[in-house]
Amino acid sequence: MTLARLDLNLLVALDALLRRRSVTRAATEMGLSQPALSASLGRLRRHFDDDLLTRVGNEYRLTPLALQLEPLVRVALAGAEQVFEARSGFDPATSSREFSLLISDYAVTVLGDTIAGILAAEAPEARLRLAGNVPSAVDHADRSLLMTDLLIMPHGFLTGMPHTDLYRDEWVCLIASGAAAAQNGLSADDLRELPWVMSYHGPTASTPAARQMRMLGIEPRVQVITESFLTVPALVAGTDRVALLQRRLVDLLPLNAGVRAVPCPFEVSPLIEAMWWHPVHDEDPEHQYLRDVVRRAVDLAVTPD
Repeated sequence: MTLARLDLNLLVALDALLRRRSVTRAATEMGLSQPALSASLGRLRRHFDDDLLTRVGNEYRLTPLALQLEPLVRVALAGAEQVFEARSGFDPATSSREFSLLISDYAVTVLGDTIAGILAAEAPEARLRLAGNVPSAVDHADRSLLMTDLLIMPHGFLTGMPHTDLYRDEWVCLIASGAAAAQNGLSADDLRELPWVMSYHGPTASTPAARQMRMLGIEPRVQVITESFLTVPALVAGTDRVALLQRRLVDLLPLNAGVRAVPCPFEVSPLIEAMWWHPVHDEDPEHQYLRDVVRRAVDLAVTPD
């Protein structure tokens, strides 16, 4: 079946049905009557030769095909929105666009308020959405970057996507202020024996420094896993745990945080933070503006090494 023969309104209906998993809730979201959306669901079921939503007790569940379609539908809709929202000229002062970034809480702490401040001054009607760069979004960056403007994260995770380097940082070991290593320093044996707070610990989720450490044969004894860098100090303070954290984030901690940074007892490469985007955005004037905003935010917020 050719695209010209399809009713693309069904794509909007399919997205609402898959997200809401309810004809009633999806109809309310779309401003349609329940019979009208039920008719659209019937057409979708005939097209895919699949129920898509099946009733189990008092709720609907997605079929295996519907689960497969869910992320594809979001990508397709995001692309369609970009096509029909495009304008020949772009004026930040009158733009009501939502700019979206996938970004860690570490990078939000370093850059977030400066990016927001520039946009508030230059594009007061625009909106900034900051979403966590969770492992699933990074693992499927080719899709994620069709639905969001920028991914802010260091080198070592993505290849084949356009990017601009933003700034450098270094990794340090974080320990409790009263720990023996606060005076004596840490050894490689300490890193093997002490319990760890690990950020983004998984087969495809890890900090570059943690990967380098394991490549040197230092396997951490992981006691706590967190997907928030900002929670690491509290999970280390008052314990014998150790963690890896970015120097710029440590420097922003209050004096009474109860932790201390010490040098890593192994050679670790610096963190190079970058912004990444999908090549379809290369020539988009609005996207070019956002990239320029991020670069200017770095100039204002980040002290050179």
